Amino acid sequence: MSATRSLHGFHAIASRLRLRPQSVRAVYTAAGRDDPRMRDLVARAESAAIPVRTADDARLADLAGTPRHQGVVAIVDAAVPQVSLDALVEGLGEPALLLVLDGVTDPHNLGACLRNADAFGAHAVIVPRDRAVGVNATVAKAASGAAETVPVIAVTNLARTLGELKEMGLWVLGADAGGESLPDADLAGPLAWVLGAEGAGLRRLTRERCDRIVGIPLAGSVESLNVAVAAGICLYATRVARSRR
Repeated sequence: MSATRSLHGFHAIASRLRLRPQSVRAVYTAAGRDDPRMRDLVARAESAAIPVRTADDARLADLAGTPRHQGVVAIVDAAVPQVSLDALVEGLGEPALLLVLDGVTDPHNLGACLRNADAFGAHAVIVPRDRAVGVNATVAKAASGAAETVPVIAVTNLARTLGELKEMGLWVLGADAGGESLPDADLAGPLAWVLGAEGAGLRRLTRERCDRIVGIPLAGSVESLNVAVAAGICLYATRVARSRR
């Protein structure tokens, strides 16, 4: 039998039921909860012939690995469909927009980055296979369903992958201080935004692989932004720039 993991929270589970119902083994719901949101989720599961079981709060917390489960936990296949980077880029009918995260270790930040990627039309998120967080239950919960809609591609060598993206015709833009101002940047063509880890920023080798460094102008006293906030700004700016062409 294949490995499983848990998902918790309404958004994450509803998205999985909508997009990959065959991967859901069972849904556990809070005993005694019968509000419209729960009834809709249960109906989705039952229409896909997925077992629905009630459980007390302690059992749900144990399944989810956290007490913040919103009263619903699903057991799903751990494996996710494999997406190759070259096949994804070649199959796009519009200029590629990718988000590359250099060593993000906070699952809430990765989840928030996935939400931004989904909201602003990024085609995939690329992360290193090592020394970075992968998609787990906490990430899926923070992503509010985006972990089920945005491909996450884990790569062994991030610097080499950036070189491959250039060979595919993408511009590689590093989001960091000291570069050109974001409002002045050319964001029209296929591109990949590269953002560094919390606190550390872009690693030296990653920064050297970027075609250009672009900074977000800040008007206040803070010197930097959270990686998920910065990712949202960069992706939004890209969609706005493209919509004006």
